[in-house]
Amino acid sequence: MSNNELMSKVRTAEEAADMIGDGMVVAVNSSSGLCCPDAVLAAIGARFERESAPCDLTTIHPIAAGDMFGTKGIDHLARPGLLARIIGGSYPSGPTRAEPPLIWQMIGDNSVKAYNVPSGVVFDMLREAGAKRPGVLTRVGMETFVDPELEGCAMNAAAAEEPVVRRVSFEGEEWLFFPSIVPDVAIIRGTTADERGNLTFEQEGAYLGAMEMALAARNNGGRVIAQVKRVAMAGTLKPHDVHVPGILVDAIVVAPEQLQTTATEYDPAISGEVFRPLETFRLPGFDVSKVIARRVAQELRVGWAVNIGFGVSANVPRIFVEEGLHGAVTWMIEQGAVGGIPLLDFKFGCSSNAEAFVASPHQFSYFQAGGFDASLLSFLEVDRHGSVNVSRLAAVPHRTAGAGGFVDITSRARKIVFSGNFNVGARTSIADGKLVIEREGKGAKFVEEVDQVSFSGRRARAQGQDVSYVTERCVIRLREEGLVVTEIAPGLDLQRDVLDQAATPLKVAEDLKTMEAALFAPEPFGLRLEAAS
Repeated sequence: MSNNELMSKVRTAEEAADMIGDGMVVAVNSSSGLCCPDAVLAAIGARFERESAPCDLTTIHPIAAGDMFGTKGIDHLARPGLLARIIGGSYPSGPTRAEPPLIWQMIGDNSVKAYNVPSGVVFDMLREAGAKRPGVLTRVGMETFVDPELEGCAMNAAAAEEPVVRRVSFEGEEWLFFPSIVPDVAIIRGTTADERGNLTFEQEGAYLGAMEMALAARNNGGRVIAQVKRVAMAGTLKPHDVHVPGILVDAIVVAPEQLQTTATEYDPAISGEVFRPLETFRLPGFDVSKVIARRVAQELRVGWAVNIGFGVSANVPRIFVEEGLHGAVTWMIEQGAVGGIPLLDFKFGCSSNAEAFVASPHQFSYFQAGGFDASLLSFLEVDRHGSVNVSRLAAVPHRTAGAGGFVDITSRARKIVFSGNFNVGARTSIADGKLVIEREGKGAKFVEEVDQVSFSGRRARAQGQDVSYVTERCVIRLREEGLVVTEIAPGLDLQRDVLDQAATPLKVAEDLKTMEAALFAPEPFGLRLEAAS
């Protein structure tokens, strides 16, 4: 075979964009900037600007493509006429005062049918499409906004007219059914492709669902476009390193300047090529957020596998580092990293010093079935039933990314610790080992009804899940009788500083305790963990 024949899969981004036809379904493998095939997406957007084609695309994103910090991702396609429908586990999000991403503007003005489907379920839909099965039967999302009895995943009126999920009866039980969606084109990304299209991911921080997307497209007569940093000679990649075989890849687009993840050109610790010394990890400064993270840490046990979400809880692994307990539990994130230390801010979704990278669809199977021990997550609102909203902030939609993997993770988790500030806008400080409320907040976060049900407290009680809510002022547990305050921060008045600041009645435990004073001191507080039972 000649060299020209071997290199026939290499295309420019513009040539790859020409492979997208009107009305096609396009699946994109990305998590914000992580693994984002941004050069290909940019070329599709540029082609539309020149030719008004392709038109009326449906795009599928198990996790958001792009971010608000330099990787445009889906915003390359967010143009009326180009994009007709989008099914996303999450969407680009960022600061309140920043200009909303174009995709959020389209969602808001009803010019695209937009759905927020749990990330794991989207991966499941692709896997079922790849096997030519009719769809996904699941209980993930029941009694939440995912359920057609509430919102059925629709993010706007246009989407509500074309449902993507329905309730069905199977073997005498109620399930949610998501029909498979077959992609005509899958756009994925790796680090290196050889001349035959075999893909390796040595400088990536995850695999996400690259293989599942490729199978879903190719098994149904579709095409696969792979963006990579470089091309190697055929036959030179080690077979154990190849995560998508060349038999599934139709076109290779070389983008030497692709970022490893959001605002990050390359960090070898993210891809597991080096291991950082523990002292190089930034520890959280002493403030009320650190107090919350410390109290969350006390809920864990030695040997547990623990999922970490965005927000205050993302600092808990660094509490373990500071307390000399790194390795006592194993941290897991939905993008696929197992072990190590999940990163913060722009790099959330990546881990340094990971023990393993698991494909996201496999990670979600572990989460959906409740195979892990605990999940540490954030909340925007909590209602009287213990239900949580984390997926919609009506006043500033782009401030939250949507549900992502939250619904998959919480559907059967044995133990869930939600964390966040008790209310909105309070000014607090710590003095002499006590919490001081300098100025009261302007809005309650414990309310009668949440704006959107991302997690069902009623269903959690029925399933016997262990649910708690840790704030700087108190610890609340979800019990049969409702939300019960079990601990209060030192220095606070229960009635004035807690009960009166909630917009829904809170019950108080008969054995109400004071949170440990050591949590409110700047030095390490002596975290002690019990052994797992």
